[in-house]
Amino acid sequence: MKKPFTMIIIILVVVIGIFVAGPLFVIEEGEQAVVVQMGRIVRIVTDAGLHVKTPFIDEVVRYPKKIMAWDGEQTSIPTREKQYIWVDVTARWRIADPQKFYESISTIERAYSKLAEVIDSEVKTVTAENYFRESVRNSNIIMARVNTVDDLGIGDEIDPSVIQSSIRPDTNYEPIEKGRRRIAEEILGRSRRLVPEYGIELIDVVIRQIRYSDDLTPSVYARMIKERNQIAQAIRSEGEGRKAALLGRMGNELMEIRSAAYNRSETIRGEADAEAARAYADAYNRDRSFFDFWRAIESYRQTMPKFDKTLTTDMEYFRYLYSPR
Repeated sequence: MKKPFTMIIIILVVVIGIFVAGPLFVIEEGEQAVVVQMGRIVRIVTDAGLHVKTPFIDEVVRYPKKIMAWDGEQTSIPTREKQYIWVDVTARWRIADPQKFYESISTIERAYSKLAEVIDSEVKTVTAENYFRESVRNSNIIMARVNTVDDLGIGDEIDPSVIQSSIRPDTNYEPIEKGRRRIAEEILGRSRRLVPEYGIELIDVVIRQIRYSDDLTPSVYARMIKERNQIAQAIRSEGEGRKAALLGRMGNELMEIRSAAYNRSETIRGEADAEAARAYADAYNRDRSFFDFWRAIESYRQTMPKFDKTLTTDMEYFRYLYSPR
């Protein structure tokens, strides 16, 4: 009786041990796994759900199935004309072939290191092969664009062509052949050729930031200040020209107003003189002696206060002052 009972106990212990060792494993959504048996890959599991493995022998290595981000560190890189710039790159990637990934890299940490090695190398190579302007611009629109009022925020009274003509001779923008976007695509294309052997799919590479080096920054700022000073000088010159034009027009209008007023005053004065002459003639015709007396008195009233001294009054002019009549 003891022997069958002992066998049952042994069987139960073995069964419990098998279940404790885990013959089943679960793959979550967004996961994939490599089942390894004694260091050899036996199968790849990409479907989510409950799966079976051999206890004590099989090892399940899980990898993410989702798209992951890789962020590079800012690197100082010389361009083709030996101007140093800081380039910051980011990329998106995923594990496309778990078997190759396990055989070549094995861990996510090593994958990030391998991506840094591949992408940073291509970033340095591509940047060094291209001029500085190719890395900082995406198009040649800066060469064709006319500075508009919206660009400068100076209102709609300034002629944009005046400002453009004033700053273009010293700007010397050179045309680009690729631009930042195509350079990023070139980095992506070169990196894609190297990563499939590691079971990695590189989705995209984006130049997140380009920053001038400490040696280059002052010259860039100086150029920006020079351009803005040229724009300011152009606006001042345009304003001075408009001021001179307005003052000239105002002077012409003032002369026209004064001329018209003078003509009007002369006309009125002529009409008044004519009316006065008619009144004098009418008065003269009515009483000539009284008219002569009145004219003489009016003349005395105007001239006598101006005389400092009179040497003689025996003159025809004073006949009405000293005549007994």
